[in-house]
Amino acid sequence: MDSQLNKNPLLLEILNSIDALVAFWDKNQICTYANAAYLDWFGISIEQIIGGTLEALLGEIYELNLPYIKAAYHGATQTFERDIRCPDGIIRHSLTTYTPFIKGGEVQGIIVHVADVSQLKATELKLQQALEQAEHLATHDHLTGLPNRLLLEDRIENAIAVAIRNKSSFAITIIDIDNFKHVNDYHGHLAGDQLLVEVSARIKACLRKSDTLTRLGGDEFLLLAPSIATAAESKSLTSRILAEARKPVHIDGINHITSLSIGTAFFPEHGRTIRELMLKSDLALYQAKGLGGSHSCIANLNESIGAGK
Repeated sequence: MDSQLNKNPLLLEILNSIDALVAFWDKNQICTYANAAYLDWFGISIEQIIGGTLEALLGEIYELNLPYIKAAYHGATQTFERDIRCPDGIIRHSLTTYTPFIKGGEVQGIIVHVADVSQLKATELKLQQALEQAEHLATHDHLTGLPNRLLLEDRIENAIAVAIRNKSSFAITIIDIDNFKHVNDYHGHLAGDQLLVEVSARIKACLRKSDTLTRLGGDEFLLLAPSIATAAESKSLTSRILAEARKPVHIDGINHITSLSIGTAFFPEHGRTIRELMLKSDLALYQAKGLGGSHSCIANLNESIGAGK
């Protein structure tokens, strides 16, 4: 192939003017042609490459490329991506193609084409990050970073389907910060936002990985707890949440003592739809608030967890 190229000086000039690596390696993986881009990429002159082996050029990445090399020498074109560290320390994200050169029904060698697609890869990464951020903003609360109601309702629907299939139960819990308006009115909305972030973090610290905590809006949160199936388990969890909430929150030199009111409903005992479960847990929340704050109630039950219990 090299003799054919030498007969066409214009083609050689074109190949040497492009930034992509172009080379030909014979059936013994010996280089018989390489364009000038190898000098820019690897600091190696054409004269140093010609007659050398593919393994000597690739060094430590030869073993990584070997499956593609073998496949190409068996007649199958190979295209793959690879990070290449050049001698100047620059890492080029490359798109490599090995094309078998077949003559007389036999593979006589492979044509190697390696393009630097680092900028395209960087753009692709930025677009992916932007997409992930947009998806996160669409499904999460902007202040606390918690899943929003849209995402929570999807998870509740899944929990209902699982519970029906397994004939099991789960809990829906509404949590409200007592006297939150006082913080906003007397200390400002910025302090209120900081309090919301801290309280949400404390509640989340009490939960399991399978649980989902959502900020419904204002100072109200909703918790889906698929692993909570009994009143005793619910009381144990809400007791921990109430205890965490009562610890002082330090904001701008002021210690805020926070209390919560909590209402819980169970599937399927208190409802078989999202609307029914939220209604029953909301009624239980108002029952808890009627006890003076820092209490938790379960729908249709008179028992509650007091601040000192």
